[in-house]
Amino acid sequence: MVTETKQRALVLLRQALANPAADFRDDQWEAIEALLERGERLRVVQRTGWGKSLVYFIATRLLRERGAGPTLIISPLLALMRNQVAAARQAGLTAQTINSSNREEHQSIMSRIRANKVDLLLISPERLAGDSFQGRVLTSLAHRIGLLVVDEAHCISDWGHDFRPDYQRIGHMLRALPPNIPVLATTATANNRVVDDVCTQLGPNMRLVRGSLARETLHLQNIRLGSPAARMAWLAEQIPRLPGAGIIYTLTTADARQLARWLRSKGIHAAAYWGALASDRRESLKQQLLNNELKALVATSALGMGFDKPDLGFVIHFQRPSSLIHYYQQVGRAGRSIDRAYGVLLSGNEDQEIAEYFMRSAVPLEAHIYEVLDALVIMDHGATPAMLEQRLNLTKSEIEKVLKSLAVRSPAPVSRRGGHWYRDPVPYEPDHTKIEQLTKIRMAEQAKMLEYLDSRACLMRFLAHELDSPEAAPCGRCAACDRGSLLPERYMPALANKAVQFLRQNDQHIVPRTAWPVDALAAHGWHGPIPAELQARPGRALCRWGDDGWGALVRQGKAKDTRLGLFGPFARLIKQWLTGRYPTDFDERLVAAVIDLVRHRWQPEPFPSWVTCIPSLKHPTLVPGFARRIAQELRLPFVPCAQKLCATAPQKTMQNTYQQAHNLANAFAVEARVIRSGPVLLVDDMVDSGWTFTAHLRGAGSGAVFPLALAVTTRTGNG
Repeated sequence: MVTETKQRALVLLRQALANPAADFRDDQWEAIEALLERGERLRVVQRTGWGKSLVYFIATRLLRERGAGPTLIISPLLALMRNQVAAARQAGLTAQTINSSNREEHQSIMSRIRANKVDLLLISPERLAGDSFQGRVLTSLAHRIGLLVVDEAHCISDWGHDFRPDYQRIGHMLRALPPNIPVLATTATANNRVVDDVCTQLGPNMRLVRGSLARETLHLQNIRLGSPAARMAWLAEQIPRLPGAGIIYTLTTADARQLARWLRSKGIHAAAYWGALASDRRESLKQQLLNNELKALVATSALGMGFDKPDLGFVIHFQRPSSLIHYYQQVGRAGRSIDRAYGVLLSGNEDQEIAEYFMRSAVPLEAHIYEVLDALVIMDHGATPAMLEQRLNLTKSEIEKVLKSLAVRSPAPVSRRGGHWYRDPVPYEPDHTKIEQLTKIRMAEQAKMLEYLDSRACLMRFLAHELDSPEAAPCGRCAACDRGSLLPERYMPALANKAVQFLRQNDQHIVPRTAWPVDALAAHGWHGPIPAELQARPGRALCRWGDDGWGALVRQGKAKDTRLGLFGPFARLIKQWLTGRYPTDFDERLVAAVIDLVRHRWQPEPFPSWVTCIPSLKHPTLVPGFARRIAQELRLPFVPCAQKLCATAPQKTMQNTYQQAHNLANAFAVEARVIRSGPVLLVDDMVDSGWTFTAHLRGAGSGAVFPLALAVTTRTGNG
């Protein structure tokens, strides 16, 4: 029997979908009814595209028609909020969001809420950390909320991969709300461990509504191709043959940008998407993909929760994700409303190293926690993360991760007041058991990822089983089920060779520093903006460290310098006598490649009239030998005008800009009497931080300084 309420809900569903024949999917109406009629607290775990937002939109509309207050939605991303606001309007609801990007609107939004003119209010979990927000907004809303929605609820669990510490504040907030307020926690990517943790965080009596996570139109396939060049060749060959538009996921920003350039060079309309891209550019790229104006968007995980393109034709992973939950979350974006879509997992030699890095950085190290706490004790007037960077050799993200993880503890050993963090008189007790358990879980997840990669059984059933979604039968669609590859696994060797050549011409820009980090180099009298006359010019590096182009030869050259040991100088003299060339431990092909870069692709202007290099006490001949060869080939004089005065820690061990710059204070001197006034090529083997002694050279009378390096590390390379 169809009740009057259900009939009204069905009308609203069809209006929202603009489809007069639409009907509820399994469990949708049951979830709406539980919220509406019984005020239940629900955990809804359903696949992407099932329609979780429709549940809380329709429930909100019906509750509002009964005179209830607005729905409060806690959502993790600004982009996701924007999508939800637009979708709410389509469903006939008035939605507003209070976030860091619309501070000037907060007062007017609150006025509209008080006037009962807002149906949904969306906030990020970080809003819950602000005393002013709690005082101004939550206090006035607490007894008027009609429905509380926790979207992407898996973020509340530190067992999951998308853990957001501020999500754990939701449990505290929920306990302060009237017990009769219905609650809906939704996610598409949670196994039983995470689902149970969500219940622990949000309180008892939460009923689970769980559906099948299998995707009926998705055709899964796994292909091992060790080298990036091989995968680049495969993609260039297969992408034009795939249906519609799709996403290619990479693990790093550098790979996303590089791969997008490669595909464009092969005539494929592709673009790169990553988290640090300007928000208007990100929105533009997503819209282009939605409109099928791009064949492929090459993206990091920043293109994640909230992006919905029902006709997405393929999702391909350039590298192996760290967990099957992450993989399902991303590959499940394909094929939501079309008959056939592809999910292809490529895997390469570098995957394990990247996965281990992400595993190490997922949870704040105990040593980092004690460092931050000790620093806050000393800085008893409070400190910002930037102030802590000056005292600690930690990245800003590591510092913020520590502060957030401590702030959500109860009681918390730190607190934030007026933009500064303070050490509170609460003892910190590390949970060694949980840290050990979490480490074991992450290692087990990586092992399962490898097992999935090599599985000969149904891939969809494998995924569903790991997400604790029982499936009775094989899917019949994946590469394992139809006993053959859905797509060819081979690639054209000639195309792979072209990919190698592309990588070998994929030089990296070295962007000049424009400001001194606070007082890191105060010993030299340098503060604030760097005067133009002391700045370096834009520079170049031949490659990224360890890449598939020149990276291997650079690595070999640095290793060779170490192996030669005490016999190095003698070996170099013999080489110079036999060849007539200055000795260098780097392969002569690197010399030729650098000369080609300088003369043809870079062509610095004004062209350098002399060459110098950055000295090293640990490897005194490595860079000078290479710089002399560059000078010899360019027919320019080599002038060793710099001296390293004292040993310093390797720049690669310095974790933030302040520490990198401070590490070099008083470390170098230049001989002003030998410096030439013309433009100079400043040679180094590696760029780890971008801080050099350019200011020393310019201050001593040199002309324009053009940095030149063999390789940049991933964190400094910007393509």
